[in-house]
Amino acid sequence: MRNMPRRALVLTHEAAGHWFRRSLPAHVFEVADEAAVDAEAARRWRLTGSDWRGFLAAYCASFLAVSIFIA
Repeated sequence: MRNMPRRALVLTHEAAGHWFRRSLPAHVFEVADEAAVDAEAARRWRLTGSDWRGFLAAYCASFLAVSIFIA
């Protein structure tokens, strides 16, 4: 016990070996619920009407440009 360093307050995650990982807050290392993570990912990847409209506009513009270039 005598040769252990004395620390009043430790704010780092000392189990992380790299200096950058030690500087990250503790909530970064918490394990999230897998079902909640999957639900959030599904919500983010859902396409809306404006997404489809933008995709179709870009597709038509590209198709028209390539058709004019080839002709």
